[in-house]
Amino acid sequence: MFDLEEIGDFDFLAGCDEVGRGPLAGPVVGCCVLVDRDSLTVENVDFLLSHGITDSKKISATKRKKILKSLGIEKYELASKNSLTLNKNLKISFSVREISNESIDQLNILRASLKAMGDAFIDCFSGERTKLLIDGNKYIDLGLENVSEEFVIKGDSKSALIGLASIIAKEYRDNLMIEMGKKYPGYGLEKHAGYPTKFHKDAISKLGVTPIHRKSFKGVKEFCQQL
Repeated sequence: MFDLEEIGDFDFLAGCDEVGRGPLAGPVVGCCVLVDRDSLTVENVDFLLSHGITDSKKISATKRKKILKSLGIEKYELASKNSLTLNKNLKISFSVREISNESIDQLNILRASLKAMGDAFIDCFSGERTKLLIDGNKYIDLGLENVSEEFVIKGDSKSALIGLASIIAKEYRDNLMIEMGKKYPGYGLEKHAGYPTKFHKDAISKLGVTPIHRKSFKGVKEFCQQL
């Protein structure tokens, strides 16, 4: 099992993922899920995987909600740091952080995505020896003492912790975009979460750019120049 192989002699293992790199509107969202050495057992990893945890993009919204409900996580505020026990001695901490569309325009989407994951990890980090698994092919480069970073390509399909972080981040962001759809009607944000669908791009051309659109992105910046 990937997570069990990665703990090594560290006291904690953390998994980070992000969602929302591709949309034309809204923030990018990062999540970190962290467990201590005693919680990282075969039984507990099997417990997580038995709920169908994997890459959030591979499962439906209904399935994601079912997973979080079955774990009891839906009872907690996803926008803040939480610590809870899921199964006997399986204690996890998780945090969700978002980087705004304005910051994405300033930083670029890659740096903003890494910052979202890094900020979420820092929320959970206790200062003790921690192995940090990062979905993708880039290090966050936090430069923190006692933290060893490792990027994992397709990590949300390989690590239960990264997979769970992916699901939590996706649910948080989708819920946020539903609310944004109410605030900025006509763009279909509640349906496509800000991604560049034909409907969304047509709406931008007809209705213009909102305050939550990423003005540095193709499909948006062309219309900003007309303002």
